[in-house]
Amino acid sequence: MEFLSVFLAGATMLGLGMVFAVVLLIASIKLKVEVDPKVEQVQETLPNVDCGACGFAGCASYAKAVVADPKLIGACAPGGSNTSEKIALVLNLQVSEGGAPSRPIIHCRATSKDKTFYASYDGIPTCTATNAQPNVQACKFGCMGYGDCTTACKFDALHIIDGLAVVDYDKCTGCTACAKACPRNLIEMVPFTHENMMVVACSSQESGKDTRQMCKVGCIACKLCTKKSDQFTMNGNNARTDYENYSPNEGTETAIDKCPTGVIVYRGKTAPPPRPAGQKPKPTAKA
Repeated sequence: MEFLSVFLAGATMLGLGMVFAVVLLIASIKLKVEVDPKVEQVQETLPNVDCGACGFAGCASYAKAVVADPKLIGACAPGGSNTSEKIALVLNLQVSEGGAPSRPIIHCRATSKDKTFYASYDGIPTCTATNAQPNVQACKFGCMGYGDCTTACKFDALHIIDGLAVVDYDKCTGCTACAKACPRNLIEMVPFTHENMMVVACSSQESGKDTRQMCKVGCIACKLCTKKSDQFTMNGNNARTDYENYSPNEGTETAIDKCPTGVIVYRGKTAPPPRPAGQKPKPTAKA
């Protein structure tokens, strides 16, 4: 009798299990969400680093979005033009010639020896934490060198060298993660219309006198560069390169040579080293 009870209970459970399995199978078929095969094909072309540079949460979200709206082709900075062409091929479209690739430039060139410090900092070793503390680094516009940008970069394209963030342009994909990570907004994404771009490597808005006291290589708002070339404009007490109309010429080279603090430098894959701070250009020999 006891065996029969156990058998009936087991059979009942087995029967219920089979019923539930059938119900779940039917539900999975009825409720199945069809995935556009193009979405899967597009995702296969992406670098799948989920950097968010495209404006979406990850590569899967971007793949779905770009299939729905092909205008988004080209939004994948790490993939570059090669990925754009592959996506266009999947969608049976042609990609028009795009603009110059955006790459980061850092508006600071001050290494540890160039900066004035008011106090040592032994707290959380991040730029964000340091930036919240007053009077650690005299210049409140300079790179703090704790590497929030290097942590954000998934391509090992930024390194802290002598207290300054430096971009490795051979590895950089233009994903914008570093620019978003910098708490002082020192990193600007710039269209690299040339292999090397001229940069005013400073963000200070202090007076020239105050900047000199805090940093050996800061912009002192002398406006000499703007007098030598229309490629430079003033933003308050800070000079800026006009990237919308960027066209280096004899005037810009003169501005580099005449800059009293050597704050105007080139950045890029084959950029020449900056002139040492305070070093005057060699006089041109007279014929």
